[in-house]
Amino acid sequence: MRRKRRALSPITRRILAVNVLALAILVAGLLYLGTYRRNLIDAELGALDIQAEMFAGALGEGAVGLAAAPRQRLETAIARQMVRRLALATGTRARLFDGAGALLADSRRLTGPGGAVQIEELPPPDDEKGLMSAMADVYDRLVNGWLGGEELKPYREKAVQRADDYAEAARALAGEEARTVRAGGHTGMILIVAVPVQRYKQVLGALMLSKDGRDINAALADVRLGILKAFAFAFGVTVLLSIYLASTIANPIRRLVFAAERVRSGRGRHTEIPDLAKRRDEVGELAAALSAMTEALWQRMDAIEHFAADVAHEIKNPLTSLSSAVQTAARIDNPEQQRRLMTIIQEDVQRLDRLISDIADASRLDTELSHDETGAVDLVPMLGALAEVHQATAEEPGPALRLELPGGAALLVNGVEDRLVQVFRNLLANALSFSPRDGAVTLRAATDNGWIEVQIDDDGPGLPDGKEKAIFERFYSERPEGEKFGTHSGLGLSISKQIVEAHGGTLVAANRRRAGGAVAGARFTARLPALVDKI
Repeated sequence: MRRKRRALSPITRRILAVNVLALAILVAGLLYLGTYRRNLIDAELGALDIQAEMFAGALGEGAVGLAAAPRQRLETAIARQMVRRLALATGTRARLFDGAGALLADSRRLTGPGGAVQIEELPPPDDEKGLMSAMADVYDRLVNGWLGGEELKPYREKAVQRADDYAEAARALAGEEARTVRAGGHTGMILIVAVPVQRYKQVLGALMLSKDGRDINAALADVRLGILKAFAFAFGVTVLLSIYLASTIANPIRRLVFAAERVRSGRGRHTEIPDLAKRRDEVGELAAALSAMTEALWQRMDAIEHFAADVAHEIKNPLTSLSSAVQTAARIDNPEQQRRLMTIIQEDVQRLDRLISDIADASRLDTELSHDETGAVDLVPMLGALAEVHQATAEEPGPALRLELPGGAALLVNGVEDRLVQVFRNLLANALSFSPRDGAVTLRAATDNGWIEVQIDDDGPGLPDGKEKAIFERFYSERPEGEKFGTHSGLGLSISKQIVEAHGGTLVAANRRRAGGAVAGARFTARLPALVDKI
């Protein structure tokens, strides 16, 4: 099944989602600006408080009633003129209530011979920040709804106003200062400060200053706009870097996927895994591993093909001999010749049985080694047991077996004991078969810099020159003179080498030579990594 190319790979989408979501959460937290907004409100209320105290002091000093009166009182005309002028300079709305709570002056109400005129402040005209303001309003509603923002009491204003209509003014008439924030107006926020107007500790009235949150909203909008600009820049950089990061991961992996599919569905070895070793990262390691795995797969397939061809060739020889013997036996009547042919037939059948058994063992070896559980194996008692078995079953006369093992020391390796026994039994049998009857086979083991080295020396004719590696090939047969043909399948050394390498070791063969250079015999050396006890 051929995979379809996608505009954005799942890895790209995940990287974008993670990076952008983290950035969005950070920016959302910054845009909330709850503490900053609270500080701005406190600063505005503090400024209003100072202005109100100054206004109240001026009104208390300059807007006092007749000196002959038993009690001090505010002069309405003078108070109205002072309130209007003072409020005009500060941009706030000022309302003055007398001691009884009646409204004496309002900076937004002009009184003249023809009556009173109420001044209403119009909302600011739409400008280039209109969309920004709308977005900020929506954002504030969402944040206040989700995060439980501060609930403001609504601001209500009656046609005929009294100090009792405003809790702040009522507290000011009681001699206390009051400040609060209410919801209302064109900006959604009204800041109110009320202070008592006093003369010689006598409360003459209450001055209430109010101001909308236009300046606060503008400051918040400027900060939010700056944050959004930084977010837009960071968002663009994040998206570009995420796409670049994803491309450095997803694209090479996609190339590896398509290459693997071509290897799976293609024929021959023309398909190669992309070489990404220069990346020096996990993707490069994955490409190298896939390339090595593909090469190992081809080598395994070649080995299977060669093994199948060798098996067919090796089985064909005894079958041909067996077929010829059977056909010949059917045409002759001589009992002696028939007996000889029957002997040949029996030997060929035994050879086939031995060959098939060794082939089955060799073919199962990889699977069994991958499933067998490994453990600590001490080679000292193992090699000693093999020597004892040989001594008990050896035919006389025959080559002697010498055992050289370290006294009192364990030679531990991590492996499968049955398979290691098979290795050393094969090597020992091979050495005994090549050694003369008056010769000797030496089996020694020792440690060597983190390795366990086992050597098996014989006194035989040695190895043919240049065949030190060929003897480990499957079905290779180089037997001593006089040995019956077909006694060995030629798989023993190959199986032994495969088992040792599966345990992380090496198995090599070489000739031993005397001082003059003559061959003294063969030496097989198996090296296995020593098992170190971890405390």
